[in-house]
Amino acid sequence: MSFTDALFQGPVTALPFAELATGMVQLAILGAVLMFFRPLLIGIARALVLVVRPRLTKDELAARRKLHQAKTARPAQADVPDVRAMGSRS
Repeated sequence: MSFTDALFQGPVTALPFAELATGMVQLAILGAVLMFFRPLLIGIARALVLVVRPRLTKDELAARRKLHQAKTARPAQADVPDVRAMGSRS
């Protein structure tokens, strides 16, 4: 059996060419419609994301930034007494 015979050997219930062509045309039309409306679909997706997880206001962002700065500054100050305590032990 040659390679082409094995390649084109279909199952007993093979699809007729007309059904295959119709399916390919439908997929091509669906792809074209999705590409045409892509900006609209992306906008709808972004709007849905904002509904689920809204953006923080400027005040909330400033408060979060201030809290983060306070948390990162605190360990540097807390290490100084520990180092002094370790130095006094030896």
